[in-house]
Amino acid sequence: MTFTGIEAWWWPFLFILVAGWLATDSWRFLGVFLGGRISEDSEVLVFVRCVATALVAAVVASLILTPGGALADTPILLRAGAAMVGFAAYLAAGKRMIVGLLVAEAVLVGGVLLG
Repeated sequence: MTFTGIEAWWWPFLFILVAGWLATDSWRFLGVFLGGRISEDSEVLVFVRCVATALVAAVVASLILTPGGALADTPILLRAGAAMVGFAAYLAAGKRMIVGLLVAEAVLVGGVLLG
């Protein structure tokens, strides 16, 4: 089976859905299975958390420094400022992620609309 193996209009959507599910959920199930047996303070789990945090930081930095699409049309100071204001709101709200995200998005959209 390939992406273009079947000519039906729905095949690419089903292929992406199944391939995406298999690629992500198999690792999730393995993580749940193994995670229950690993101590939360173990060096392996600390390393995994560090790698996950570094990957998120790299994606955020990439979106700020070298964005694509419509985000590339916004000034870098607006993108960096929205991230900083969003982070400050996150901390001020008691580390509530949704608050930081909504504030950063509001600053970014407001900057685009005013600029």
